[in-house]
Amino acid sequence: MDTDLSDLLALLDLTPLDDDLFQGESRNIVGPRIFGGQVIAQALVAAARTVPARTAHSLQAYFLRPGDAREPVLYRVERIRDGGTFSTRRVVAEQRGRPIFDFAASFHNAEDGPAHQTAGHSAPDPEGLPDEQTVTADFLKDEDISENFRAALLRRKPVEIRPVTRRHPLRPEKAEPIRQVWLRAAGEAGDDPLIHQALLAYVSDHSLMGTALLPHGITFLDRDMQVASLDHTLWFHRPVRLDDWLFYDMESPIATGARGFNRGQVFNRAGELVASVCQEGLMRKA
Repeated sequence: MDTDLSDLLALLDLTPLDDDLFQGESRNIVGPRIFGGQVIAQALVAAARTVPARTAHSLQAYFLRPGDAREPVLYRVERIRDGGTFSTRRVVAEQRGRPIFDFAASFHNAEDGPAHQTAGHSAPDPEGLPDEQTVTADFLKDEDISENFRAALLRRKPVEIRPVTRRHPLRPEKAEPIRQVWLRAAGEAGDDPLIHQALLAYVSDHSLMGTALLPHGITFLDRDMQVASLDHTLWFHRPVRLDDWLFYDMESPIATGARGFNRGQVFNRAGELVASVCQEGLMRKA
């Protein structure tokens, strides 16, 4: 279940089947179901391949059905509009002839205009924090679990993540619905701006839904809970690069009606806000 950066970059290298039809391979990243960040990132790449010379500034996605990580995904792109400075695309991801994911993205020519930003983040520097695997390994050293389960919890990831607060993955304590991590690509990602946007889209789905679980002392591993992402929205405010540290500041202001709402802000090392994220997910007793 290890996934290196090279594996993720290969997943983002879609196969064109027609002008507006692409195929993406799948990988068992979190289990038999496709990780949501994978289809978000692949759909963004598919849409962008039909929009030359413009950069994505926003995307919105709906998860319709669980995807099968053992099978490839077809991405059908619909060219909604090409205007003077904006282009809009819709993408439907399919497996076995059925839609599993619906996606829309807007692309914009770079231009100048009025600019402002709220206050930046306040957090320890990433160099002084252990990575996620080190934290997890420390918590698991005295746990009586199978080696396969241990390996799954400690699997390598294509993006290095350093949490600000350490949390036990199997024995969660109730906490404020706030999660903060530093993240960066675990290797060289090249210079293609689209790839860096796709990498951020991929990792923006990591841990976000878990923020709404914190006040309730539950995790994705709880067998009596059904937890799944329902939708995901991402705005790119500035050019982004994943080969330097980014700070992902997440919070969940509300959970009600078996749904948890989460939002996040992504800052670069200079304190500039580069992206914003929102997501709603299902939180239901199984």
